[in-house]
Amino acid sequence: MNQKISIIAIGDELLVGQVTDTNSPFIASTVEPAGWSIESVRVVHDNAEDIRQAVEEAFERTDVIVTTGGLGPTKDDITKPVLMDIFGGEPVKNESVLEAVRGIMERRGLQLNESTAAQAIVPSSARIFINEVGTAPIMWFEKAGKTLVSMPGVPFEMQRMFVRHIFPAILEKYGTRDTIAHRTVLTTDISESDLSEHLSDFEAALPEGFHLAYLPNNGYLRLRLDGRGEDEKEICKTADALHSKLKRLCGKHLLYDRDLTPAEILLEMLKERHLTFATAESCTGGNISHLVTMIPGSSEAMLGGIVSYSNSVKENVLGVNLADIAKFGAVSEPVAAQMAQGARRVTGADIAVATSGIAGPGGAVKGKPVGTVCLAVADATGTHTWTMHFPGDRQRVISRASNTALILAIKRLHAGPGKV
Repeated sequence: MNQKISIIAIGDELLVGQVTDTNSPFIASTVEPAGWSIESVRVVHDNAEDIRQAVEEAFERTDVIVTTGGLGPTKDDITKPVLMDIFGGEPVKNESVLEAVRGIMERRGLQLNESTAAQAIVPSSARIFINEVGTAPIMWFEKAGKTLVSMPGVPFEMQRMFVRHIFPAILEKYGTRDTIAHRTVLTTDISESDLSEHLSDFEAALPEGFHLAYLPNNGYLRLRLDGRGEDEKEICKTADALHSKLKRLCGKHLLYDRDLTPAEILLEMLKERHLTFATAESCTGGNISHLVTMIPGSSEAMLGGIVSYSNSVKENVLGVNLADIAKFGAVSEPVAAQMAQGARRVTGADIAVATSGIAGPGGAVKGKPVGTVCLAVADATGTHTWTMHFPGDRQRVISRASNTALILAIKRLHAGPGKV
């Protein structure tokens, strides 16, 4: 039997699209390995009655509620008085909170004003956790065997405090019963529907407590195998066996056997082989380099990247032949090939990728609609090129082209010398 948590995300900004709720997915990914799951996620306005109703309805379904947001120092953040109305108590000054808030403001080089100091006024009915990285304290309420934890909405504050203090406290109070085992396989060059048909017998034979999820991404597909049960050793043993079988069934479509992004996979392979990497980007505008350099330790393999948006940069920095641009167009395989070769030459990298395309919404020419992208991978064995067509808006085309370039580099490394 697994335990469940209800999440209530509070804030007008979430409901008008100004801010995206990243806290709820984070909470879900944190609690699931311990056998917990999310019963529901509800987003409500900064409105007393909406918050009160959401809390009452959530407690009908679960014993634990986590709220995020509505704890700032401004007048529109009303969560604290609403929760005090529900759980009782009276406002009291918490000197420990005040000292922590004062310290944070000093470290930020800011003056402690009256509104921020009011963060130290907390309900007497709540157990208080000092926020280590923000001014809003975390408040833990209990009533009739049920628990509500009110947390700040700022993601890095909420995430740090939830992992370090709040979820451990929830586990201490309620415990955990089930073990959850996750195994992941990444596939490419096959549609979700085709893969589902190919794996239908495998899915039908899954043991009780196991489930296979299909999670499409830009340029690849994640297969997540989940298993749940009370016997941790047995669940993990079964998950490992099923994972091995799943990898075999994926065959040539298997990209990787762990849950990593294409950039993480490529970096791992480069480091293992002591190889270096570079990029030459036109339509992706440096996004490939961004995806790679966001990963800690990327400097071990990533040498650099050139954003060659203009033809003059393609010519003067990467050495692309202007006659080829005139003959084939900037969005062409010959140009993409020379871009990748130029990136290797300029940086000294072992392997380089290049992209040149039409991300849209304008720029289409005859024979080259929006979404046309030419890609190239160059290494010591030669240069390989592709022309692909990606659907969607500008952002999706750039994202898909970036991931595809990384995947093509991964395949190049998988193939080995002399193979494509």
